[in-house]
Amino acid sequence: MERPDLLVLVAVWEFITAFVALVGAVCIGAIAIPAVVATGDPYVAAPLVFLSIPTLLLLCYAGLGTAGGIGLLLGREWGRIMSIVDAAFTLLWFPIGTALGILVIIYLTKADVRDYFQVRSG
Repeated sequence: MERPDLLVLVAVWEFITAFVALVGAVCIGAIAIPAVVATGDPYVAAPLVFLSIPTLLLLCYAGLGTAGGIGLLLGREWGRIMSIVDAAFTLLWFPIGTALGILVIIYLTKADVRDYFQVRSG
């Protein structure tokens, strides 16, 4: 079975979302956390936890997008599922992410796309 037409475009979108999340994590980790530490405040633990949690979440999101994009390009079912999860998170990026997230979810749940991944995985 031949690869569906828009699958590479969806994989590129996955890599773009992963890159944006990675940039966000690096900005928090390289700019905000050192700025908090440099204040010398004895109660620096609370802001560090407050900044560390979103950094870790963004890194996990970047990993999800990267793995989803690779899985799509390899034609694996787990890549399709990870990409659907990534698209669900992308819905929060109003308005462009919402529109693209809806389109990706609709596309990846179409019967012919689903069949492509089941044939490749099975």
